[in-house]
Amino acid sequence: MFKSIIPVVFLCGLASGVSAQTLTMPPRVAQAYTKGYRTLTGKPGKTYWQNHGKYNIAITVNPPHSTVSGVETITYINNSPDKLDSLNWKLIVNSHRRAGTAPGPTPSPTDGIMVDELKVNGVKTAWDNVAVNGTNYMMPLAKPLMPHDSVKLNVTWHYLMVQGRGRESIIDSTTFYIAYFYPRVSVYDDYKGWDTQPFGAGLEFYNDFNDYTLSVTVPKNFIVWATGTHLNPTEVLQPAIAQKLKASMTSDVTVNVATAKELAAKTVTAQNPTNTWKFKASNISDMAVAVSDHYDWDAGSVIVDDKTGRRTSMQAAFPDASIDFHQSVKNGIYSLGWFSHNFPGVPYPFEKSIAVQGFADMEFPMMMNDSHQTDLAFAEMVQDHEQAHTYMPFYMGTNESYYAFMDEGWATTFEYLIGISEVGKYKADSTYKSFRVKRWNGADHSNQIPVITPSPMAPTARSENGYLKPSLSYLALKDMLGDELFKKALHNYMDNWHGRHPIPWDYFYSMSTGAGKNLDWFFYNWFYTKNWVDIALDNAVKTSDGYTLTVKNIGGFATPFDVVVNYTDGTSSSFHQTPAVWEKDQRTTLVKVKTTKDVKDITLDGGIFMDANLKDNTWTAK
Repeated sequence: MFKSIIPVVFLCGLASGVSAQTLTMPPRVAQAYTKGYRTLTGKPGKTYWQNHGKYNIAITVNPPHSTVSGVETITYINNSPDKLDSLNWKLIVNSHRRAGTAPGPTPSPTDGIMVDELKVNGVKTAWDNVAVNGTNYMMPLAKPLMPHDSVKLNVTWHYLMVQGRGRESIIDSTTFYIAYFYPRVSVYDDYKGWDTQPFGAGLEFYNDFNDYTLSVTVPKNFIVWATGTHLNPTEVLQPAIAQKLKASMTSDVTVNVATAKELAAKTVTAQNPTNTWKFKASNISDMAVAVSDHYDWDAGSVIVDDKTGRRTSMQAAFPDASIDFHQSVKNGIYSLGWFSHNFPGVPYPFEKSIAVQGFADMEFPMMMNDSHQTDLAFAEMVQDHEQAHTYMPFYMGTNESYYAFMDEGWATTFEYLIGISEVGKYKADSTYKSFRVKRWNGADHSNQIPVITPSPMAPTARSENGYLKPSLSYLALKDMLGDELFKKALHNYMDNWHGRHPIPWDYFYSMSTGAGKNLDWFFYNWFYTKNWVDIALDNAVKTSDGYTLTVKNIGGFATPFDVVVNYTDGTSSSFHQTPAVWEKDQRTTLVKVKTTKDVKDITLDGGIFMDANLKDNTWTAK
C-alpha cells in the first residue's frame, strides 16, 4: 500500500552502544529452526512445509445493486505435521461490521459477510451469522484434519459492498472494486500456528499460495478485470475488442482496447443478458476483481524475461477524463521492464498487471487499486510502488500483517530506485527526502520502537517501522555491499523463499549467506535498536598528509555519509564512507582525509539519510 502520511508520534528511546548483538527470536520462531523447518543459512529446511488450498469460486454482481453473491468449493490440504481440530476462517468483509451489532432485517453493508450454507466434507454444518462477527472464526471440525489429509468445504454466501474510499468498495454506481470478497482458510504456519491476527487498518496480506478458478457473472456491457489468466475473452467480448486485446499482448505501445466511444455504443461485450467471465491462477495468494460499464480499457506489453522472451501484459481501467490513467500503460510497461532487469532484477513473475482507478493506492496480485492524481509524476510513483509489491508480498509470501517492513520497506526502496531512472537522482533524492524522510527526521526521537517489533504491537510507529526505516536499511546495505554483491545476496534470499513464507530471520541469514559475510552486526543495528539518524563531526586534526576526523554516531544507525571538503581556493572534494565504517564501533569512527590543499571547512552529508541535527555536521578551519 502507498502510505503518504508519516505520523508525528514516536515511541521508545536511544539504544546503548555496541553490546551482545545476537539476532534473538521469539521461542516459537526459534522452534521452527530447531525442528529443521528453517535453517541458519537462510534456506528452507528439508522438512519445511506450508498448507495449500484449491478454490473454485463463482460470484454474481449486478450493478448498481451492491450485492456480491458467491458459491465456492475449497479443498484445503494439511501439509503440516500437526493434527488440526479446527479451521480458522478469514472473513475480511466483516471489518465493515459495526462493533456490537447483529445483522438487521434489512440488509446493510455493515452486516458483513452472510454465510447462507456451509458443508464440510458434504455434511451440512451450522454457521451463526450473528455470532461470527469478526474477521476470524475458529471453526471446530467434527473430525480432525490429519497431517497430509484434506478437507472439502462448500460455502454459499453474500454481502453488500460498502460505499467509500476503501480498498474494496463501490467506486461509483456502476464501478466496483471487489477484494477480500470470499471466505478463506487462514494461514497455518510453522512459527505461529493459525493466523488469527484481526484485519485492521495498516495490517494487510498474509495468505497461503493457493490455486484458483474464478467466474464472475455480470450484466452485458460490463467489463470484468481480475487476477489470473482470462480464459474466455472471445466469449464475453465482441470480436473487434477481443482482437485488440489479443494484439496488445505483443504490443510495445498502448492499445486502446475499449474506448469511451465504444463503451457508449455498447459494442464492447457480448450482448447476452449476462456474461460470465472466467479466470484461473495457480500458486498465488489472492484474487481481486473490478467491474465497470464505462471505464476505458488500455493495454500493452513488455518483455520481462530476456532468456525466454516472456512478456507481461500491462493494462489499465479508468474514466476517460482521467489524464493520469491515460499514461498508466506506458508507465507500467517501463516499470515492469525496469524492475525485471534492474532492481530487484528478477523477471516480473506474473502474466499481467492491471491498474484500476479507485481510491485505495493498494496492491493486489496482478492488480492495483490506485487513486486519481493530478500530478502525473506523483501518479507514476504511486503506480511504481504498488507494482513493486508484486515481489513482496506476492512473489515472496511475507507476513505483511505481522512484519510489514518485509514488504512495505522493499516497495519504498524500489520506488526510490526506479525514480532515479525516471526523473534523475537529484529529483528522486529530493522526493524521497521530502515525502518519506523529512517528518520522521525532524520529529522527537526519544521514543523509537525497534523495527523487528511485530507490526500489531507498534501501531503508532507503522509508517517509520513499516516503510521508512527498513527502506533506509536496505539502501544502506546496498551502499555497503555495492550493487553487484547486494543483488547477489538479494537474489539468494528471493531464490530461497519465493512461493514460500519468509520471516525476518530468513532474510537476515539469506543475505549473509548470499553476501558471503556475517552481517549480524548490521541487522542488529537497524532492526533491534531504538536508533535514528544523527551523526556529528566531533573533531578534525591536521596530519602530515591531510586530516583525521572523529565522527560520532549520536543516533546510532549505521548509515553511509560523504565527507565534503571545501578548500580555500574555491574547489571541493567529496569522500564517500559506507556503513562499514561503523562495524567495529557503532558510536565513533575515524575518517582519514588525504589532501595537500588548504582547507576552509569540512561537512558531513548523509544525502537521503537525513541528519536529525545538522548544526554539528561542519568543522571550520581557524
